[in-house]
Amino acid sequence: MAATLSTAVHTVEWSGEDVEVGDVVRALCQLREESAHEAEGPNLRTSVMTHLAWVPSEWEEAAVGTLAGLGERHPSRGILLFPEPDGDDGIDAKVSMLAFPLREQRRHIAAEVVELRLRGQTSRAAPSIVNPLLVPGLPVFLRWRGRPPFGDHEGDQLIDVCDRLIYDSNEWPDVPQVYAELPFDRAACSDIAWRRTEPWRGVLARLWPDVGEARSLRVRGPLAETSLLVGWLRSRLEREVELEHDDADELTEIDVDGHACAAPREHPSSSDLLSAELDQFGRDSVYEAAARRAVG
Repeated sequence: MAATLSTAVHTVEWSGEDVEVGDVVRALCQLREESAHEAEGPNLRTSVMTHLAWVPSEWEEAAVGTLAGLGERHPSRGILLFPEPDGDDGIDAKVSMLAFPLREQRRHIAAEVVELRLRGQTSRAAPSIVNPLLVPGLPVFLRWRGRPPFGDHEGDQLIDVCDRLIYDSNEWPDVPQVYAELPFDRAACSDIAWRRTEPWRGVLARLWPDVGEARSLRVRGPLAETSLLVGWLRSRLEREVELEHDDADELTEIDVDGHACAAPREHPSSSDLLSAELDQFGRDSVYEAAARRAVG
């Protein structure tokens, strides 16, 4: 979290190995008091959510970089869960209290970051570990890096803790078939791959009414975003649209019935994309319909 810490006016921290959840709760209370004394002006606890992140080791660097880019945009209690299932059972923790300055005011926005390394079998008990750390009365957002284990008991229990599940299906190896497993009946779902298609959906929408006659779509880009785009078009037109896919790391080209579309100018960062998802609180019926039609 170095980038985030560098933008804060001050930071106080606590860390420990082989700790209990109660130790983390007490550390949060203690650091809040210390932060109030050290800041130049009073702190405002303005959390609007609890932001959970499930971060397997292969996603740690990318996740920390994305979260650091959020800065003070979404004041929250951030709880980063780093599962290490091959280690000895236990919890290692680090708690940080950050204060971001308010412009032209002698006050600060106070944010909390809890980093938990869940070792051994402890990694399968995440729901019971995070429950005492949730901010009462506020929504819980869960960012899951990599492929969520839909249907796995422990994974489903953690999903049940959240009000909104955020993921990037571009990180999954089995799209579009996996869209049939999305837990729309248990949590509001946000797909960052879907968010990346937003500028291109605007391009296609501006082709109305001609796009209403579209029979085929050729897309150069990642399979997840390609599948969601054709699923969106199928769901809006309520009929089949043929798809031709050319694989690429980013969405770069779309042809409708052989005619190229002008590329959008927007190129949001990974932090911007996550920030946009954190601004959403309800279900997205258009995304849900697109994901279902992406399967076929």
